[in-house]
This record gives sequence, C-alpha cells and structure tokens, in this order.
Amino acid sequence: MRTNFLRTATWAMVLCASMTAFTACSDDDENGSGGGSTSAPSLLSGYVTSDMTLEAGKSYTLSGALQVKAPATLTIEPGVTITAVDDEQVDYILIEKGAKIDAQGTAEQPIVMTSEQHEDGAWGGLHICGNAPINSGSGVSEIGNASYGGDDPADNSGTLKYVRLEYTGYAFDADHESNGISFYGVGSGTQVSYVQAYMGADDGLEFFGGTVNVDHCVVVDCTDDSYDWTEGWSGTGRYLVAYQTDPTCDCLIEADNSENNPMLSPISHPVLSNLTLVGNNGNEPNGVLLRRGTQVEISNAQITGKANAVRVESAETETALANGTSKLTNVAISGELSSENGTYTNDAFVAAGNLTNQTFSFTDGYVGMTDGRGAVEASNMWMSGWTR
Repeated sequence: MRTNFLRTATWAMVLCASMTAFTACSDDDENGSGGGSTSAPSLLSGYVTSDMTLEAGKSYTLSGALQVKAPATLTIEPGVTITAVDDEQVDYILIEKGAKIDAQGTAEQPIVMTSEQHEDGAWGGLHICGNAPINSGSGVSEIGNASYGGDDPADNSGTLKYVRLEYTGYAFDADHESNGISFYGVGSGTQVSYVQAYMGADDGLEFFGGTVNVDHCVVVDCTDDSYDWTEGWSGTGRYLVAYQTDPTCDCLIEADNSENNPMLSPISHPVLSNLTLVGNNGNEPNGVLLRRGTQVEISNAQITGKANAVRVESAETETALANGTSKLTNVAISGELSSENGTYTNDAFVAAGNLTNQTFSFTDGYVGMTDGRGAVEASNMWMSGWTR
C-alpha cells in the first residue's frame, strides 16, 4: 500500500508533461471530444470527453495516459486487448469522478490490459475515482492527480467483468507506485466481477475508502500486497483468490483504517467470504495483516503459505475482534493467529470455531478443503478460461 503525499518537483514535472500531451490530443474527435459515441483510434492517449467505444475483438495500444472525464463513458467490448507501449510515456487508464467505464468481457473473450514489456511494473494499471465516502473526506489519486471521495455511497462508476490486468505497478519513485486496479472512493453502484491482476509490482487490488462490492477476483504474483484497503472501505468481497510464488511478494491482505487516526470515521469494515489465499513462504511473514483500526468480517476462508497466516495489530483492531464488532468465522489457517497486544488471541480464534495448524492440498483451480471454506469448488471452476 502507498499513501498519498505532496508531489515532489520531479513528479510535478512528469505530471505537467503528461497534461501537455493530453491537451494536444483533446481536440481530436477520434479521442472522444466530439458529440455522441465514437469508435476509438487504434492508439489510445489523452482525454476522453464524450462516450468512446473499443470494439469487440480488436487490439489497441496505449501510449501515455488515457483519462476519462465526466460525463463520458469508456466502453470496452469483449475480447479487446489494450497493450501499453514500452516507451518513455507513463501509461495508465484513469476514470475520473462522474465518468464511467463499461468493460464487460466474457470467460471466452476476456478483456486484457497488458504491456509490450512482459515484466512487473511495466505500466500504470487502471484507476477509478468515485464519489463515495472516505474517512479523510476527499483525496487525490496517486497517479493522474484526480479527486475522489464524496457523500454518495451508491455512486456508480460503471462495470468491470472478465477483465485481466497484467504487468502493472509502474513506479515513479519508491513511494509512488501503481496497482493493478485502484478503487478510489468507488461506490456500491459500480459492478466488479471476474477480474484478475497478474504479475504486478505493487498491490493487485487496492481500495481507498468507498463502498464498492467485488466478487470472483484473482491476484497472482503481485509483489506487494495481493489485496489492500484503507480510508474506510466498507464494501463486500466474495470469492477472492490470491496466489504467490514470487519470493518478494508481501501480504496476502494488508488492511488499515487510517495510519494517523485508527478511529477515523467511516471505519474500514468490509465483509469478505469464500477466500483462498496462498502465500509464498518468502521474506514477508504476514499473510492477512489486520491493523490501524480496521474492522472486518471474514468467513469461509483458507489461508496458508506464511509464517503468520493471520496477524492482528493495533489496540483498536484487536478490540473490535474481541468484542464481536469484527468476526472471523469458519476460517482455516496454517500455523496460528498472532497478535501484537494479546487482546485477541489464538485461543479466542479457535474458540470461535476456526481451525489452526492445517495442511492444505491444492490441485487444479486451487481446490483445497471440501467443507465450504475457500473460493473454488471442483464443481464450479469459475477461474477457467480467462485467468493466468
């Protein structure tokens, strides 16, 4: 997870250069500045100011930023591939507040966002800014300098379905990187199902507040955290898979409310169910790290491959688990739960009916335990065909 901060002079120069490029493109009707919906050019760059469509089965290249402004909708049809060019431009796609993305692929024809350079950190990924509440009131996206956060929990930023993002995580500097998908104050009117982040250099999916609900998500070998939340995210997550083989991968889940004020409202409190999280036994010992005031409800999960499958830190987070505000139910882990303060203990975790010191056997589709825990069942291999 990376936190927002005042831009350095270097970052400001990069941003100004990018904005100049946007202005140069914004008068081109093919980039969506004319009236009505337009078909996109094969080379994507600049502002999108009216509805634009990427047509089914076609391939497009991305050079620099593609930034969709309100009230425009970027429609991406099934089977589209977008490939970031390996050049000196900073490549990313950003959906501003009030704009929408309608990217609906299928299992047979997923939408793929990738890069010419097949290695993590090659490009800047997808960023969506919404008008749902965040606990800091408002914020500015780490990439693209777009505002996010507001007072509309049901805000609708569009639809993502059967979308795979590869090789994301471009870093401007050590503290300023991009995720696979960044959800900035995104509301519950947004639909997110069947998405994958594959081989990124930062987080797979990160939630900066908001109320967006997600389901059937897969993160493979994103070298920071697989899933990350902060700033008061209170959506749901169902059928979540994380799989790490790279030894540099960090947490399977890193969960915060606020670094500076653990009780800042609204408090992060997502409700997650059916999780299969497989760590790398690498340098980072923590699998699911709950801290900095976050609350959470997790049920039907299997977590393995880390020295601390579940680690709880901060008095506020531990207290919420101890008093039942947060809940861990029907969770099976390798090893035992560890806590910083001892307010919520491994004994309490076991007393709630959870299992520790488990051995997992994963075959095709990461099928593990057969008692209702986990994200995939042998009879429902929902990851087939569209994931890597």
